Amino acid sequence: MGKINLFLITLIAPFLGLFLTLYNFQNDSKDLKINIEEFESKVFNIEEEMIVLEEHVSEFSKKASDQSKNYYSQNEKIAGLTKQSESSKNLSDDVYEKKILDMLGPPIGTHISNNNEIKVFKLQELGYRGYIAKVKLFNPKSLKVVLPSNSLGEKETTSSAAKRNKAIFAMNAGGFYQTKKNGKSYTQLIGNTVMNSKLVEPFNGYPGDLFFVGINHQGDLIGNIPKTEYDIKKLNPLEGVSFIPILLKDGKKMSIPSKWAKSRQPRSIIGSYANDDLIFIAIDGRNSNWSKGISLERLQDKLLKLGVKNAYNLDGGGSTAMYYNGVILNKPSDGKQRPVGNNIVILP
Repeated sequence: MGKINLFLITLIAPFLGLFLTLYNFQNDSKDLKINIEEFESKVFNIEEEMIVLEEHVSEFSKKASDQSKNYYSQNEKIAGLTKQSESSKNLSDDVYEKKILDMLGPPIGTHISNNNEIKVFKLQELGYRGYIAKVKLFNPKSLKVVLPSNSLGEKETTSSAAKRNKAIFAMNAGGFYQTKKNGKSYTQLIGNTVMNSKLVEPFNGYPGDLFFVGINHQGDLIGNIPKTEYDIKKLNPLEGVSFIPILLKDGKKMSIPSKWAKSRQPRSIIGSYANDDLIFIAIDGRNSNWSKGISLERLQDKLLKLGVKNAYNLDGGGSTAMYYNGVILNKPSDGKQRPVGNNIVILP
């Protein structure tokens, strides 16, 4: 009996396998059908999302294009306004320049180079005479403070300093006095002197009322009454000297000590206009047949009439000397040039 059952099982085994396979295939087909339907649904959803995404991309692209057009349009407007502003500024500068030149009169000398523009004018009023130089610094380094033979303690005339440095313009500068050092005569500079951005001597705050004046690295006039070395450093000085007093600050008269206010003397002045042009003035004095000199009070009024914004009184008297293009223009009160402790020179 056992052998018969075994035989039957062996006989129907292949059919049983086929039946089971077909049964599983039918079930798998149902599952596959369900999976395909789910897949088709997801594909449809993806297609919808792609359509929406394409719409967003298209909308974003349009906005980007519109913004790009607006950007270039704004740039064109800004460029136009900038050009208009520059044109207005140039026109304003030209108008301002013309007003200054109208006040100064025709120049007796003009120098123009890549470094600077210098125009020289005669100054003649009732009781005094002198010269004015208006300077535009295109290269601030063309203006320098120089020592005699590049050494402290020495003196030299303004024309000597100019010729030694091959300068087109020069003027006496800061104050000094004579003292003794190691048994020899020594020219001591007062206050503080800066050359090539450095103090040539340790900071000196004595006697407390001396100004420092010069130019910064942009070629603009700078100045203050320093109490510490930092007061000078914060001005970012390129070159500078010291004397007394300040005449004008931001277009306003500064207080002048009474002992100097009304005395008529030869004067040396450095100043600036509102457009940052520099002005140098040498006024002769102590010569009744030529020029009696000018008081600092009267000089303040004259500077304001000339449109000067800032002005500082440099060492005057017999030291006053203005050099231009090979000659001393003014008539020094000593009858000849006085050797001085330092000079301002402007290279061609």
